[in-house]
Amino acid sequence: MAAMQNNDELIKLSAAEMAEKIRNKEVSSRELVDAELAAIDAAEPTLHSFLHVSADEARAQADAFDKRNAAGETEGLPELAGVPIAIKDMIVTKGIETTAASKILEGWVPPYDATVITKLKAAGMPLLGKTNLDEFAQGSSTEHSAFGPTHNPWDTERVPGGSGGGSAAAVAAFEAPLALGTDTGGSIRQPGALTGTVGVKPTYGGVSRFGAIAMASSLDQIGPVSRNVLDSALLQEVIGGHDVRDSTSIPMDVPPLAKAAREGRKRDLKGMKVGLIKQLGGDGYQPGVEARFNEGVKLLQDMGAEIVEVDCPHFDYALAAYYIVMPSEVSSNLARYDGMRYGLRVMPPEGVPQTAANMMAYTREAGFGDEVKRRIILGIYALSAGYYDAWYGSAQKVRTLIIDDFNKAFEKADVLISPTAPSTAFKFGEKMDDPLSMYMNDIATIPANMAGTPAMSIPAGLSDDGLPVGFQFIAPQKRDDVMYKPAAALEAALEEQWGGPIWQSLKTPWLGSAK
Repeated sequence: MAAMQNNDELIKLSAAEMAEKIRNKEVSSRELVDAELAAIDAAEPTLHSFLHVSADEARAQADAFDKRNAAGETEGLPELAGVPIAIKDMIVTKGIETTAASKILEGWVPPYDATVITKLKAAGMPLLGKTNLDEFAQGSSTEHSAFGPTHNPWDTERVPGGSGGGSAAAVAAFEAPLALGTDTGGSIRQPGALTGTVGVKPTYGGVSRFGAIAMASSLDQIGPVSRNVLDSALLQEVIGGHDVRDSTSIPMDVPPLAKAAREGRKRDLKGMKVGLIKQLGGDGYQPGVEARFNEGVKLLQDMGAEIVEVDCPHFDYALAAYYIVMPSEVSSNLARYDGMRYGLRVMPPEGVPQTAANMMAYTREAGFGDEVKRRIILGIYALSAGYYDAWYGSAQKVRTLIIDDFNKAFEKADVLISPTAPSTAFKFGEKMDDPLSMYMNDIATIPANMAGTPAMSIPAGLSDDGLPVGFQFIAPQKRDDVMYKPAAALEAALEEQWGGPIWQSLKTPWLGSAK
């Protein structure tokens, strides 16, 4: 193996660049894993992106790949073969602790892999570890983890977004070139916006959810986290496709995502209609966020795209409908955590009847955090007798109207755009006592989950406060490739303006020790 760069140079390569160097025998998978593990060791005391680092497993997986690669047995594997990856701790991993950042699952080691993990292993991609999140993916800041918050690499006094703040922070801070997240109402895209990373929510059913711990089953979707659009495209091609073990999986091939991303880098958008969503902008959006978004729209126009305004009137009700549908499904899905079969079990104290009902009550009281309890209570109320039609039924009707809005918008435009989040990263504790204010952070991302459409956030630059801003693309269902082309085009245009990727502006003092 030829001599390569030091660790700091290695970990700042894109995943596609790492893969190319593996193919050219310039670097081994083991060298990449060791470089990332050194970065994790250096960064974790500051960031707390990971809940569990699977160093031994990652090294063994890398060594196995390198042995196959040396023997010429890796032909036909995906382009990212040998590139390491981090996994949100909402996705089960055989033999590696999986907690969903909850005390109720602390110490649980799954006996099986999620389908996406099986695909990653088949592709020879070593698993670096499990990343932090809001407990059971319920939150917009990663402050609700039972094991402590993750810090934003751009400003460690601020949140990285949620619920997948650990995956986004790990990728932004060069602890991993790639990560997987889950997106229920924006939990990949919103932390992507706040950390300057690319976050993708595929079409609902386009990536198997088998092995994703259920939060809200009709909304959850696994997707990629990366530092550029092409890397996300390549990763989605690895994890996407039909799975007979997931009843919601779409029986179709993965669209040509990497091809679309590479085409987009040519920056020719002539003939493309881009729909500016009237309801997702203006009042309530931070001035710096709006400014970067408007600059991005102008760049799309300069590359030949036709900008048209689209009216989606029922998006105004998306947040309210979501916070009825989602807690209702949460209350149903989390009912399985009863202390009977696996996870935490807390017996009633002396003097309290030792019944199954009391054991469940004490287990859930000790095992669930405040935000999880809040959403379970909301869901139970919405589904209770006398309220089901008034609340849950009405919310599902709104959902149908949102889908109709999307359908009409896509008659006028090929792809839709909006800011990803209304503000940049906020400080720890700033919204903890105001749940409604916290929920508003997902106002622009929720409609795509309600409708099952694919959506992506890419970095749009830095706001006046020096923090990253996200730019969102939304495509029609099952046409994920349509959003990759303009996203890659805008990324290329912005990089020309910045003189390189946005992460060049990120100060990383912790990396000095990652040698």
